[in-house]
Amino acid sequence: MTTAILSALPEEQSGLVAALQQPRRSERAGRVFWQGQLHGRPVVLALSGIGKVAAATTAGALIEGFGVQRIVFTGVAGGVGDGVQVGDLVVAQDYLQHDMDASPLFPRWELPGYARTRLACDAPLSALLLIAASAGLKSAGVVFEAHNAARPPRVHQGLVASGDRFVATAQESHQLRARLAAAGHEVLAVEMEGAAVAQVCLDYGIPFAAVRTVSDRADDDAHVDFLQFVQTVASRYADHVVQHLLPLL
Repeated sequence: MTTAILSALPEEQSGLVAALQQPRRSERAGRVFWQGQLHGRPVVLALSGIGKVAAATTAGALIEGFGVQRIVFTGVAGGVGDGVQVGDLVVAQDYLQHDMDASPLFPRWELPGYARTRLACDAPLSALLLIAASAGLKSAGVVFEAHNAARPPRVHQGLVASGDRFVATAQESHQLRARLAAAGHEVLAVEMEGAAVAQVCLDYGIPFAAVRTVSDRADDDAHVDFLQFVQTVASRYADHVVQHLLPLL
């Protein structure tokens, strides 16, 4: 089975592209795709682009154009849940779109036509990703120690929220979390692509899983923390997690 590995930014995937064996480059829908072997498994590497529409286009191209049979997303996110700190990994259990609002026609956050608010990730694939994330942290822990971690990084699993907005103030982060929590949705992290890919994979019946490195706390320092973290840490974390995941598939 061919696995697609998605990331939003080039820095998040540069190490994976460099390690690809028998690489073949192609273009489709304005995206660049790399096919080849990684850790003995057939893969397609691609950048989703930033935002839900871009990510959905890329996911559709991977499924329709390359016949991938599972999609794994690696990248960064802002941590909003209790105990979720910079340097931690969050494996998504399910997703919602925090900017979806078709009320009063549908309840807030419900996806029109799907009769649901949350989109579940594939349980077996996510279980393997959780194992790989824990192993990856152990092998890459020294990377984050150089960034003055308050404690060793941890792996979390739970709800992740996506939206077409970079959450970059403490006020916005707190309001977002409080609104969702009041409706029974305890969110661990926020980002801008995963829910869209989860929806496309649901439509096609393709297993989907995602892991996000917490680059910031989605607060007033997010723009500073994010840029530094993506450039120096995120790609290494992705390398280690994928290295442990692929042999499990």
